[in-house]
Parts: sequence; C-alpha cells; structure tokens
Amino acid sequence: MRSDAKRNREQILDAAREIFVNEGPDAPLETVARRAGVGIATLYRRFPSREDLIRAVAAETVEALYKAVRRAREQEPDPFEALRRFMHAAVEMKIGAVLPSLFGLPVMERTIREVRDPAHPLEELLGECKAAGVLRPDAVAGDVIFMIVRLTRPLPGGRFAEDVPLAHRQLEIYLGGLRVSPGAGRRKRLPGPVIDAAWFRRLRSRMVAGRAPRDN
Repeated sequence: MRSDAKRNREQILDAAREIFVNEGPDAPLETVARRAGVGIATLYRRFPSREDLIRAVAAETVEALYKAVRRAREQEPDPFEALRRFMHAAVEMKIGAVLPSLFGLPVMERTIREVRDPAHPLEELLGECKAAGVLRPDAVAGDVIFMIVRLTRPLPGGRFAEDVPLAHRQLEIYLGGLRVSPGAGRRKRLPGPVIDAAWFRRLRSRMVAGRAPRDN
C-alpha cells in the first residue's frame, strides 16, 4: 500500500471510530469521509461497503490491543510495569466506547473470530506478575479487560475534556488494588464470577450477538 493510501486508510478508520461512538454505526458515511478529510469516493475505494468499514474498525481495535500487550512486555522488564503500560495504552484506545457501539451487528461475530485474541498474551503477562509475587493470585485476564471497558465507556451527559485523564487516574487506583506489596497480609478473596478464558469467550460471543450473558 502506498504511503498516501495507507494514510487515507488510517484517517478513515480514526474518523469512523469516533463517529461510530458518537452517532452509531448507521451514521452517514459522508460524515465519516468529511471527518477524515477525504472524498466519499476515496472512502469507498478503501471500504466498498459499510460492512467492510465496520469490520475494519473492529478488527483494528482488537488487533491494536493484541499489539499493545506484546509491546508492553518488550518495553518493560518488570512484569507489573508492563501490565501498567498496557492498561494505560488500552485506555487511550477507548475500547469501551468503540466496541459496544458495534456489538449486536451480524458482521461482528465473524470479525472477532478472525482477529487474534489479546487475552492470550495478557494471560501470559499476568502469569509472570503472579510468579514475581506482585499481583494478587485471584486476578485473571477478564478482570483486566472488562475494567478497561468500564473505564473507557463515555460518562452520561456527553463527552468532556477531563474524561480520559479521569480514566487514567481511576486506572491507577485499580492497579493499586491489583498489586501485592511485599510483606502484605492475606487479602480477602475477590467476590463474583471468575472471568476465565472459557467464561470470557462465552460472554464475548453473547456481547457480539447483542444478547445479555447468562451463567449457563
């Protein structure tokens, strides 16, 4: 892909991500093109249909999460600092605002099946944290991913300038709850369901299909 074509693609995806969050995936594609600073013909050359654009936004978001875990592990020798770096990067991606706007669409189930699952390298990272004795032993990958989703959901009343900085602040509070300090006493076990790999996949499939998750 030529550099200008690649740049156009990235601008369109960035614009679509923002438009889908604010207006939903049925927003006019002319609005996406205008926000991206390209013509509607350029958008259709890159993405011949709305379904193609939605799939690309979803795939790009999930793939970016996968890469963020890998990058954090490469850049930080300390496993807990790698976890911190990944979670702050995921907050910047605003996954809790992007993906829920697309859940329930038929195209999402196929898209999620085709992209790499970020939970796998994340589970490896959490295992390293636990082996180092710096992460509470009952924390699992689903706790991390769904906390990021909750932190990045838009607050009621519309977006405001402090939204993202506030999410980063609250993330640091959450990280403090995940970390085990040397010499700390035994903590009370976490309540509620354990979001292990099987539970997470079941929940994700129901979210993708637009149905409420059930325990069975």
